Amino acid sequence: MIATDDLRFFLSLSTAGSLAQAARALDVTPPAITQRLNALEKRLGVRLVNRSARGIALTEEGRLLAMRAAQICNDLTLLADELAGRRGVVAGHLRVVAPLGFGQRYIAGLVADFRSRSEDVTASLTLSDGPPRLASDNWDVMVHIGELRDSTLVAYPLAPNRRILCASPAYVARRGSPTTPEDLRNHDCIALRENDEDVTLWRFRRARGAGVAVRIAPVMSCNAGATALEWARAGHGIIARSEWDVTAHLRTGELVPLMAGWNLPDANVVALVKSRQELSARTAGFLASLRAAFAQPPWHKASA
Repeated sequence: MIATDDLRFFLSLSTAGSLAQAARALDVTPPAITQRLNALEKRLGVRLVNRSARGIALTEEGRLLAMRAAQICNDLTLLADELAGRRGVVAGHLRVVAPLGFGQRYIAGLVADFRSRSEDVTASLTLSDGPPRLASDNWDVMVHIGELRDSTLVAYPLAPNRRILCASPAYVARRGSPTTPEDLRNHDCIALRENDEDVTLWRFRRARGAGVAVRIAPVMSCNAGATALEWARAGHGIIARSEWDVTAHLRTGELVPLMAGWNLPDANVVALVKSRQELSARTAGFLASLRAAFAQPPWHKASA
């Protein structure tokens, strides 16, 4: 017989790279992880995990158990949500994923506010500058900015978000201002590596006319938007950045927009869910909170 706690334990173990990493995730000691895994393998009569100096790897039986455990735990969660919904109770654990900088500024407070209004809800917020794991089951709502590549997900529009080419007044005074995309080849450009896109190919379009793409040779690059922004504010080069991040600096004059009449592709903000039909009461409630909060984008407000 295998208990639900055993299934959840093995799911956590299956996503860890080592027993030590699993111990940290479960807030126990590595010997406790080893002891529980040994007991589970003995009870089931199969080896679930191969251990080595490089880490752990699931056996064929371990992969089967992890797959079925995920299905069972998800079904139990959906059942609990459905029963809670029939009682009119918003309950359970809300898992939100968002980009690092945007999530810190705009999403973290909304998660905290939602949880404070729903006493039977717990919440976790995962922030990352890396590419999102869209296929993962480890989230309920994902806030996403830019092009969406997984068409199987359901997207709820939250806010329009232009991308703006800009630099500091000091940079413009020193190097001049580009007027066409081709001019950028002779300027110091700063690239932001936030995902697996070709970040050195910048695409532009006039209000009317064909698009133009230019290959930049960045003098600096970083995978953190905040760092790239600080470099630009300090006069080190030109950035292409979302308006949610630069609007306040454009208002104060710390940054100035460049190449009037040329537009970068928009990077609109959306909330993603896996299915419209299987929304729990807490997920639906948080989506409503998101949409209300971004009905007027915060960066469009004078105090943003």
